[in-house]
Amino acid sequence: MTKTLTVNPTNPDPATMLEAARIIGRGGLVAFPTETVYGLGANGLDTAAVGRIFAAKMRPSSDPLILHVSSSDDFAQVAVLNGLEGIVSRLAAQFMPGALTLVLPKQARVPLTVTAGGSSVAVRVPNHAVALALIAASGVPIAAPSANLFSRPSPTSASAVLEDLAGRIDAVLDGGETQIGVESTVLSLIGAPTLLRPGGVALEDLEALIGEVLLPNEAVLSERVAQPAPGMLLKHYSPRAKLLLVEHGADLEQRVKSAARGATGKLGLLLPSHSLEWLLEVPAERVDLGATPVQIAARLFAGMRALDAAGCDAILTHQLEGTGLGRALNDRLFRAASGNVIQG
Repeated sequence: MTKTLTVNPTNPDPATMLEAARIIGRGGLVAFPTETVYGLGANGLDTAAVGRIFAAKMRPSSDPLILHVSSSDDFAQVAVLNGLEGIVSRLAAQFMPGALTLVLPKQARVPLTVTAGGSSVAVRVPNHAVALALIAASGVPIAAPSANLFSRPSPTSASAVLEDLAGRIDAVLDGGETQIGVESTVLSLIGAPTLLRPGGVALEDLEALIGEVLLPNEAVLSERVAQPAPGMLLKHYSPRAKLLLVEHGADLEQRVKSAARGATGKLGLLLPSHSLEWLLEVPAERVDLGATPVQIAARLFAGMRALDAAGCDAILTHQLEGTGLGRALNDRLFRAASGNVIQG
């Protein structure tokens, strides 16, 4: 049975956090809120505990995890910083705590289960009082992917965690809804700075600080292939319903209308406010994502889950402008649609 521990998201009760830390200490699993999505945490230095994350999520061992620490000063506990101190310090001063994960050479003490057998480790400092309190009370780096079944939409509330993982984990810390709603940006510092996953920190902001960032960000087609960072598989973040993703560009309104007419079965609309107005006469379940990228990010995954719960067979949405947070949103939509995009 999974225990729910309700906490104040800005001032968590120390006794509750100690209870959660004791679960971590004995090798258990605790879901907890961060500023991005809910994470599923275990002792990141305990191979057996990390293995339980993969089992609970039904996650392939080729998909590495992120280690969460309480300060960038703690990176040296799990990563080798020789020659990287300067750039790490600059990034930390600007973006940490926050939605930026750095991929660095790993220390030998980090289990290979965390890194999918690789020689690098992903590390970040979450910007959430509950997450930081759990790390502090546990006294270890917390390994934590999103707290959902593998390939499902990431959870932005404790109820979404329980929808997927009730009975599969020990506890969930219910700190309300998350703020950003999409996962952290993953930046590799192995060689030239490279964006492995767009997320809560915009590429444009990274480049303003450190210069050019490379953009391979290619989808991994097979779960059997070890990945350099989480969230790189082609099919990811997916609702049960088929996601119909319309490419952004000229004549978007007409192409969205055409896709709605061609959809079969019960239709769900997962669209920004202005786009929903194009389809007022279409019989469908509706989720209004809001008007801005910030609002859309906060509502995206919960919207997918709501339309699944409504029994939709297909969910219609469209890409956004591909800059800033829109880059991360388009990445999540592309993977939720398994790379299938309805083009003009």
